[in-house]
Amino acid sequence: MAVTRLQRLSGDILRCRRCPRLVRWRERVAREKVHRHAGEEYWGKPLAGFGDPAARILLVGLAPAAHGGNRTGRMFTGDESGRWLFRALHKAGIASLPDSVSRDDGQRLSDCYITAAVRCAPPANRPLPAEFARCRPFLLSEIALLTRVRVVVGLGKIGFDAALEAYRALGKISYRVRPPFAHGVEHRLGNLTFLASYHPSQQNTFTGRLTEAMLDGVVRRAAGVARAV
Repeated sequence: MAVTRLQRLSGDILRCRRCPRLVRWRERVAREKVHRHAGEEYWGKPLAGFGDPAARILLVGLAPAAHGGNRTGRMFTGDESGRWLFRALHKAGIASLPDSVSRDDGQRLSDCYITAAVRCAPPANRPLPAEFARCRPFLLSEIALLTRVRVVVGLGKIGFDAALEAYRALGKISYRVRPPFAHGVEHRLGNLTFLASYHPSQQNTFTGRLTEAMLDGVVRRAAGVARAV
């Protein structure tokens, strides 16, 4: 059963210590914390994906944030990026709540699953090529288990490219030249639709490179394509 296999995979991800630099960083952040979260217990471990095992929509980001997912233990939870993303998902009828603040907040995703190319918070949000490579089997395994996915949304160029490369490695799509990234771009490959969005990082949202309407549009399009399948 896919749910059981995803649970087993989550356990494998949780126990992973393949990248010494990332292990040191995620655990250091969890010990030292930041002032605004000084009284909280940080997760400080790798993150598995989160969402509906029967999802037709898959969202792929870069990696957990040091004081977001690395603190709360759930993808896009507890930081400004998560607020933007879950607000858009809630508007589209995909998320049960308009924000995601903790693992036990009651948030539920319908027809959607969120994952990332790298499962540990990296220093300066920049995983090394070797770290991407060591983490890649987890993404491949998740994709293989999420058999109903028909729409893949790449959050940021790294997430978009990682999703394309993973689906190609599994033989689910093919291309000679990797489809280009641009916000709002849509590529139909086999029976899958790939959508691209700027990542809802503060670097993009604070500067206006990504607006709420822009993110809402991509999520709304993903939901519409999924419903039409």
